Amino acid sequence: MQEEEFLTTPEETVSALDCARQLTCGIKFLTDFWTEKYLQEYIKNGGSKIKFITGRKGSGKTHFLRLMTSIAQRENYKTVQFSAKDIWMHDFKEIYIEIFRQCGIMECLEAISRHLIREMGFDYHDIPEGKRFIDYLSENNSGDALTRREIRTQLKHFFLENPMLDNNFALACSMLTGSILGYPVLEEQNRNLLLAWLEGDRTIKLSQLRALDFYPSRITKYNARHMLRSLTEVIHMGGYSGLFIAIDDLEILISRSSLEPVHYTKMKREDTYESIRQLIDDIDSMKYIMFAYGFDRELIDNENAGLKAYQALWMRIQNEIIGERFNRFSDMVDLDRLAAQEYTPDVIISISESLAELQKNIQAAPLDRETAEEIAAQARTGSVGIPQLIQNIMQEVRIDV
Repeated sequence: MQEEEFLTTPEETVSALDCARQLTCGIKFLTDFWTEKYLQEYIKNGGSKIKFITGRKGSGKTHFLRLMTSIAQRENYKTVQFSAKDIWMHDFKEIYIEIFRQCGIMECLEAISRHLIREMGFDYHDIPEGKRFIDYLSENNSGDALTRREIRTQLKHFFLENPMLDNNFALACSMLTGSILGYPVLEEQNRNLLLAWLEGDRTIKLSQLRALDFYPSRITKYNARHMLRSLTEVIHMGGYSGLFIAIDDLEILISRSSLEPVHYTKMKREDTYESIRQLIDDIDSMKYIMFAYGFDRELIDNENAGLKAYQALWMRIQNEIIGERFNRFSDMVDLDRLAAQEYTPDVIISISESLAELQKNIQAAPLDRETAEEIAAQARTGSVGIPQLIQNIMQEVRIDV
């Protein structure tokens, strides 16, 4: 049984996101801390952070990432979530493209355009729905040359004078925001070209963009992190607290299964490790962004192909000091250590009660104390995490019935 089945068994009638919101027993010890210290304070105030979530199979990594994504949405973050099984990880450009696709940049630029309207002394609520700002100005005899010049000045101030934005990224966003305002005019074909360039579409010809007095280079793995920094800044300018990115199933890097959708050669695997290493080194140059990578413990334990095999990365993410208590500030989060500390028999019973409630259509029953104590004892030496053990036993009970 795969870990994701802890949330998405065929019998369940609620969505995985609903499950994540309800199954918080035990894990609240960490999610509440992350919410307060990172989402509500550090990241929101301009910080940046990378976290690594690990544990045995069934320890709740996927559930934790889904839950934190849900919480981040509630805290007004743009959120991105995907599996390393679906996106090539060795080329950061591919990661940037997926993040860009999930972020909805036009929504952010529309919010920025409303802010610009306020900065010019107008109330965007007064503009009829579907009408552009420049048309509203013209109808009210305010669309003179001086006002149009002020629009250009504000666009320059918002984008081109922002040191956090790549110049080409800023120029593209300035033109797209101008198209929302209605000035400067941008035809739909050119608008689509700009969006395609921002998304890293290699099929577009750069010569087509030069007709707009726009002379960008292509987005590659070498400048994609810089573009992500620009994207995060635009997201924050659009009124969001920041950007939360959850990437699951990183253990695919060492999988030898022919059934997996992607297969990593030694070179691609090391390119992935190097890409993460570069991101760690660059993260302090970014603002309002948080990454969370999830993977099975095997990615650490595998001496030949795992994280320890790439010392330049491992020396940056290993925990130098490991105390008796679980450290909630640690960048390498071991869900097995968290479970050993927090998943008492009472918590295990509470988890089973939540699962039973979610699966009430099949009359699932929560666990009794004796079974909960057996699970707590078994988890100390077994190869499966506590959340999956709970699910397995509850499923066995249903089958026996």
